[in-house]
Amino acid sequence: MTQSNPDRSLGDLFSDLSREITKLVRQEITLARTELGQTASKVGQDIGFLAVGGLVIYAGLLVILAAIVIILATIGLPWWLSALIVGIIVAGIGYFLLRRGLDALKKENFAPQKTIDTIKEDVEWAKEQTR
Repeated sequence: MTQSNPDRSLGDLFSDLSREITKLVRQEITLARTELGQTASKVGQDIGFLAVGGLVIYAGLLVILAAIVIILATIGLPWWLSALIVGIIVAGIGYFLLRRGLDALKKENFAPQKTIDTIKEDVEWAKEQTR
C-alpha cells in the first residue's frame, strides 16, 4: 500500500485504490479456491462412508440369500425367519454407516467462511480509503 501524500492528485489516489482493490480481489479468489479444495476433500471422505454403507447393505442382501440356502438345511427355525434375522443385522450395520455419512454431510459448511470474513474486512478497508 502506498503512503498518503498531500500533494498527490485525486486521480492518483483513485488509481492506487483501484490497484489495491484488484490485488485484494485476486487474493480473495485464491483463498476461496483453497477453502473449497479443503471442503471438497472432506466431502469426498463423507461420500466414501456412503459408498461403504451401500456396499455393506448389498452384502446384507447377499447374506440374506445365502442364509436362505444354508440355514434351511441346518437349523430348525423356519427358512424365512433365519434369513430375515441375518439380513436385518447386516442391513442395520449398513444403515448405520449411511446415516453417519449423511449426518456428516449435513453438518459440513460449504461456504468459504474465511473468504467471506476477509471480504468483509476488505469492504471496510475500502470504505476507510475513500473517506
